[in-house]
Amino acid sequence: MSDSPHLALIRRLYESGMAPEVTAEVMAPDLVWDITPGFPNSGVYHGWDSAAKDFFGKTMPNYESFGAVPEEFYADDEGHVFVYGHYHAETKTGNKADVRFIHLWTVRDGKAVSMRQAADSHVLQEALKG
Repeated sequence: MSDSPHLALIRRLYESGMAPEVTAEVMAPDLVWDITPGFPNSGVYHGWDSAAKDFFGKTMPNYESFGAVPEEFYADDEGHVFVYGHYHAETKTGNKADVRFIHLWTVRDGKAVSMRQAADSHVLQEALKG
């Protein structure tokens, strides 16, 4: 079974590792990036520039490596794409964590307009304690 266009768009983001040229093409200007409470630097960010600077820019300096590893993709007929997977992280202090997540994306007119995350924040917070 082939991917729906929405699912293929979101799969491309993960496969690219959120490459700048792909995010520039895929993210809508009015993107809403919603990180679950309790997760480091949680909050709601408006626009990809804010998510990149204010979320990733503040989060990534705490890690030697951090990546989202998608395991399953699901799409509905209304522009929603669900991604189940895990974050694999290694902190600057050498602690490692594998944290389950689910991302709910909304796609409209060929662009990602929102991403809502739910993740096991406690596991990541414990790893960050050093």
